[in-house]
Amino acid sequence: MSSSPGLVTVILFLLGQTRGDSVSQMDGQVTLLEGATLTVNCTYSAIGYPTLFWYVQYPGEGPQLLLKATKANDKGTNEGFEATYDAKTTSFHLEKASVQESDSAVYHCALSDTVTETAGRAEHKV
Repeated sequence: MSSSPGLVTVILFLLGQTRGDSVSQMDGQVTLLEGATLTVNCTYSAIGYPTLFWYVQYPGEGPQLLLKATKANDKGTNEGFEATYDAKTTSFHLEKASVQESDSAVYHCALSDTVTETAGRAEHKV
């Protein structure tokens, strides 16, 4: 993915569904000037309270977990990015106050059910 100096390119995708639960986000490419505010909208439809995730995928790499929230009103934060789990509006919008060229990547919003096994571990399905 090439971009002009001083520009940040963000590509957005929907990542999967599980048992009728789903996430929706704006598809396509967004180009911003460095220092601009980034908001990537993500809404979900689920029965109950799923765990919500944002993944980032840099050019030539696989997806990496950026942040997650496990319950309503949780705020996930990492490297200047943040997202708040809003159960009332069923949203988990990703925000960053000042994007840099190094933030050029593909961002994936995802959700999963949380299943507790007999050993007490929790695992997530993406």
